[in-house]
Amino acid sequence: MRETIDKVFKLGLGVVIAGKEQIEKTVNELVEKGEVSRTESKALVDEWLQKGEATKEQIERYIREKVETTIQESHIATKADIARLEQRLEALETHDERPVEQ
Repeated sequence: MRETIDKVFKLGLGVVIAGKEQIEKTVNELVEKGEVSRTESKALVDEWLQKGEATKEQIERYIREKVETTIQESHIATKADIARLEQRLEALETHDERPVEQ
């Protein structure tokens, strides 16, 4: 039973990165051991896939927010900042190409 609990726990942690095949394999092993019925197995696979997708979305949202906050706090230039500077530089270079009056 301890091995099964460990396996389910590890699967729960890995469900974000585990593929459907891996989840089905683990559930099938639980069915073979008699710890989950065949009728429960499909629902269990679906539940773990849904939880995995929800967890993945939460992690992605968290990472995106942290990266944005870090960039803002670190004063790192964004693509938009660089594009604005390139436009200003180009305008200055164009302006400086006027013939010099003597």
